[in-house]
Amino acid sequence: MNTLSELLRRPGATLLDVRTMGEFQEGHAPGAIHIPVEELSYRTDELRACSTPLIVYCKSGGRSRMAQHILEQDGFTDVHNGGGLGDVLTALG
Repeated sequence: MNTLSELLRRPGATLLDVRTMGEFQEGHAPGAIHIPVEELSYRTDELRACSTPLIVYCKSGGRSRMAQHILEQDGFTDVHNGGGLGDVLTALG
């Protein structure tokens, strides 16, 4: 199993922030794509051209777990729950 740090170092890794717009504007991981989890089910086509792995994060890991499930149900196979923003920023170093 890959650690979050290993996933983030993979060439082409894509970060997806599923928090609210307000949370995203307060701070986010560098280069992250923003799609709130409430909008994800009808915006998955926007992610089809993204490189993998697709690493989803939120504030603490709950919404990113839901987003991972939504994406997997829509056929995405290389999707990982990155947990919270703090976890991602720590893993990025």
